[in-house]
Amino acid sequence: MFVTAGMVKNLRQRTSAGMMECKKALVESEGDIEKAAELLRKKGAASAEKKAGRIAAEGKIVQKISADGKHGVLIEVNCETDFVARADSFAAFVDQVADYAAARRPGSLDQLLDGTLKTGERIEDARNTLIGRIGENVSVRRFQIVEVEEGRISGYLHGRRIGVLVSVRNGTEELGHDLAMHIAASNPLGIDESGIPEKELIREREIYLSQAEDTGKPANIVEKIVDGRMKKYLKENTLLGQNFVKDTEITIADLLKKNGAEVSGIVRYELGEGLGKRSDDFVSEVLAQAAGN
Repeated sequence: MFVTAGMVKNLRQRTSAGMMECKKALVESEGDIEKAAELLRKKGAASAEKKAGRIAAEGKIVQKISADGKHGVLIEVNCETDFVARADSFAAFVDQVADYAAARRPGSLDQLLDGTLKTGERIEDARNTLIGRIGENVSVRRFQIVEVEEGRISGYLHGRRIGVLVSVRNGTEELGHDLAMHIAASNPLGIDESGIPEKELIREREIYLSQAEDTGKPANIVEKIVDGRMKKYLKENTLLGQNFVKDTEITIADLLKKNGAEVSGIVRYELGEGLGKRSDDFVSEVLAQAAGN
């Protein structure tokens, strides 16, 4: 079967697959564009299944905020290496998925993956195709939609590794940006004590109690030591208690009071948090592959 350059170009435009993959698919399908496209999709899905168990802790975090500041989305998409995370094809996929999430506001990850990109391709199919092209596992790990009726949503991105959305009532855009930047840097566990899970508070108190009891001091002194350490813990780990990163002489609570503003919600994503990291790196992987060849 003779395959023309035009046929390959047409198939590449439809599937975004590599030139050689398109040519092979056209030869195998005897020049039938539809069958070739389906064949590439199946190969992409098979490749994705093989790579599904591989750790993907690199990638990119993206945020989208509506012009009126009433709607926002934060999304994390992972790959295996920093090299792929910087690739244009990966970045384009992440942005397209974020655009869909911002526009359609799916209620779950399954609904997101079942959505359709502006190209007409289903997101899960596009993910599988990308895996086939780059040779790495790609995972749409998580996303969060934020909506407010009062105030507005502000955001901050630290490169592609940390993303923040913060909902602020009665605050300026500049204040919202400063708060988002502070949250990115200081990583508060909650706005105030009520935002920290009770099990975390119990765990910290038990640790401090054990440490204080080891001093051999009386029970009433031990209790005061524990209370003091818990007070310090809450100051360091709640947004309102933390010192403002741009002016450490004041707390965030002071800053908000000064501006007559209130924080109603925060979302912070850090790339790969909670995931196991690969013990090798991309350079080692390339050298190992070269040695094998």
